[in-house]
Amino acid sequence: MVHVISNRKFREYILAGHADAEAPLAAWFKIAKAAQWKNIVEVRRVFRDTDVVEKYTVFNIKGNTYRLIAEIFYPGQVVLIRHIMTHAEYDKGDGSDYDSDGD
Repeated sequence: MVHVISNRKFREYILAGHADAEAPLAAWFKIAKAAQWKNIVEVRRVFRDTDVVEKYTVFNIKGNTYRLIAEIFYPGQVVLIRHIMTHAEYDKGDGSDYDSDGD
């Protein structure tokens, strides 16, 4: 099973005014937590529109409304959530701040 760090980011994002993201993020979390991915090919079997941008894996959430940016450490089965943002916010950025916690 994959260890997803951190579900707290989901709660914070939803409370920050994105209540419509709650069900899709919960669905993503449930699937990811039960996964045993070895590589991006296996991730794309479940989430077909997933992209790799440098060291990050970018998931489309809620029909491309949101982006979930994560680092996946396949050997340790850990997914580190870096950011959740709208598609429009994602398109404006260059990805240079993904390493920040957002805290």
